[in-house]
Amino acid sequence: MRKQTFIQGTIILLLAGIINRMLGFIPRIALPRIIGAEGVGLYQLGYPFFIVLITVITGGIPLAIAKLVAEAEGENRPEQSRKILQTGLALSLSLGIVFTFVALFSASWVSSVLLTDQRVYYTFVSMTPMIAIVAVSSIYRGYFQGRQNMIPSAFSSVLESVIRIFFMLWFSWMLLPKGIAFAAAGAMLGVTVGEIAGMLALLGQYYFNDKKDRSELPPNVEPMVQDTQGSAGREPAQTTTPVFKRLIGISIPVTAGRLIGSFSYLLESIITVRSLALAGIAAAAATAQYGSLQGMVIPLLLLPGVLSSSLAVSLVPSLSEAAARNDLPTIHKRMHQALRLAMVTGAPFAAVMYILAVPLCTLMYGNAADTAPMLRMMAPFAVFLYVQAPLQAALQAMDRPGKALINTLIGAVVKILLILLLASRPEYGILGAIIAIMVNSLLVTLLHGYSVVKLTAMSLRWSDPLKILAATVIMAAGMSYVYTSVPISQSQWIQFLAAAACGMAIYLSICLLSGLISRRDLERVPFFRRWRN
Repeated sequence: MRKQTFIQGTIILLLAGIINRMLGFIPRIALPRIIGAEGVGLYQLGYPFFIVLITVITGGIPLAIAKLVAEAEGENRPEQSRKILQTGLALSLSLGIVFTFVALFSASWVSSVLLTDQRVYYTFVSMTPMIAIVAVSSIYRGYFQGRQNMIPSAFSSVLESVIRIFFMLWFSWMLLPKGIAFAAAGAMLGVTVGEIAGMLALLGQYYFNDKKDRSELPPNVEPMVQDTQGSAGREPAQTTTPVFKRLIGISIPVTAGRLIGSFSYLLESIITVRSLALAGIAAAAATAQYGSLQGMVIPLLLLPGVLSSSLAVSLVPSLSEAAARNDLPTIHKRMHQALRLAMVTGAPFAAVMYILAVPLCTLMYGNAADTAPMLRMMAPFAVFLYVQAPLQAALQAMDRPGKALINTLIGAVVKILLILLLASRPEYGILGAIIAIMVNSLLVTLLHGYSVVKLTAMSLRWSDPLKILAATVIMAAGMSYVYTSVPISQSQWIQFLAAAACGMAIYLSICLLSGLISRRDLERVPFFRRWRN
């Protein structure tokens, strides 16, 4: 199996992530036009429960598998890697089947008691088949990531996105005559079909790579491994138990940390809608407002986070190997690379979303009256979300998931309290929930950063954030001037793209001149390397 370096793996996941995020905006644009903001709200209200169930089932298991497989591959023990995969698969699939039935039997209670809109029932039932499917897919992704081969994960995720988009829009359109509730459920069924395609792609690549790996072994190696396993009936039990214990030991704290985030998301969906009702907003209007926030604004904010997510995935095996060798210089180097890339790439997109919020929301969703103020308010805080992912991955890779757990818990408690306090007041309404989300992103990122610095004794480079801030401010000023004062076209799309392109050119020039982006950085990107040659 081909193994990639840290940078190569990040670039592969980045390209796949960019493709997925861009494809993902097809349903983000089309779905509200088909089922409306209220239908998107029904879809989004059911989704947090799915996230909680998936977190319970998978949680930290894929990350634990990636970590253990990376260690086994470093010791050149491929059979141990397969044992880790089989153990994790058995655990995750068993949990997936159990919670599928739990979700089916609790669907009526959840939609009628916990949520304010009983129409969520159909969406909730439609998502249950995904639980076991995602459980299997996540395990194979963790296995490939542990072997530092990001191609299978990238390919399966792109295929899943393409299939999901087609069936999501088709099913929602087909079921729309039956009502908005059925149309939202159809969108969720389309997501299920995409997950099936992604899982089949991962399985196919695993068996292809496994067969190729075995064929490359010397003729005398495979029988020896089989004899070792078959010579004593108790040998597999002796080796499986430590794998299971280590898997549980690593995954439980990570799962607990992610559960806090998932439960926070779930409570946020419940409390936000109920708080808006206390503020005097009708249930249908509250569902629509929540749908605009979570289904339209948040996805726009998270689009640039594709790089930080790719960095987070690549950091785990890389930092795990460095931590096992107690190689602090490599740890510091990787962390500086990840944080600088996350800030440099995230800041200009935050500026675009702040300055051009109105045309962006108008072009994307057809109506900027509700979404543009939310987007402009949240855009400056988006950079903290982009930095947060590699910081959390670093804590998990260096066996400090408890630190990430505590930090996430503190942020979740503060967010929920602020939603209760602000969103229930008529003068704030949905803006109260937005303020709570912004405070949460800032607080958790700062806590993660403090934990990483304290753990690794890493010195901070304050010059980089200051340069990025200056470049972003200059870019924002130039972009605003071009959009408002330089008539390029009557088309809003062309005017928007021209302003954004000019802003990006200004930003990139400042980054090159100030040393934020070096010629060596560009040469690592395949496109620039081929262009230079």
